[in-house]
Amino acid sequence: MKEQKKSWNELPIGGSILEAGNSKNYFTGTWRTFKPVHNAKLCINCYFCWMHCPDDSIVIENGKVTGMDLDHCKGCGVCAEVCPKKAITMEKEEK
Repeated sequence: MKEQKKSWNELPIGGSILEAGNSKNYFTGTWRTFKPVHNAKLCINCYFCWMHCPDDSIVIENGKVTGMDLDHCKGCGVCAEVCPKKAITMEKEEK
């Protein structure tokens, strides 16, 4: 059975999460106004985006960055800012 993720309005008041290591249980992607878009042709797989992402939202498969976990990405733009090849751009989220 697949675990149901909690939405932003099910978070504790004040955003305090008291149980360590449970961020994957909360569906926080709806907070975004901008989303990261990954360009695999420009990416050199330096992992700077992965190292700096505060939400652990960079998807790596077989040693390569393959995209973003948009269920958990809050759209902070850190990944795009640290990318030396500008392989990640921030685009307006369509809701």
